[in-house]
Amino acid sequence: MKPVLMLLFTALFALSAGCQREDANYISINGKVFIFNIRLARAYYTLTLNRLENVPNGSRVVVHFENPAGGADLVSEQKVFPGMSRIDLQSADLECIVADRPYKIAITLVDPEGKVLQQIDTTLASTANQTVMPAKSLVVGAAYDKNPDAFGKDGKIKFRTACP
Repeated sequence: MKPVLMLLFTALFALSAGCQREDANYISINGKVFIFNIRLARAYYTLTLNRLENVPNGSRVVVHFENPAGGADLVSEQKVFPGMSRIDLQSADLECIVADRPYKIAITLVDPEGKVLQQIDTTLASTANQTVMPAKSLVVGAAYDKNPDAFGKDGKIKFRTACP
């Protein structure tokens, strides 16, 4: 009789362990890309997340983007509101992007009390580097007038150089 009870206990334990979810997934990555806005001479990370489950009200997504220029990570934060199905985040402007180099992105979902609900670590590599960007914005003002500082005497665009 004792082996039967032990077998029954083991089976019940295995079933209950299988029903528990250790790593709940509340968010997933929908898309990640570097944006090169040639007209405004700006480059930045853009990250889109899908909301998978009922994230507690007042939760926040905190993203640490590796800074291509070196130094401290660029941090972006977004509060998650009820009814949001998608969460969009963007970094501050970037310098020194190198093509084909993977840059680290750390995504953390925290509840209102600061408890970590989910952590996602990923990377993003650009297909272009900063030398495709003009040195200055190509336009100025509300009418998008041509920016004379962005062009050389020959009328050609002045481009950024590679970082040291």
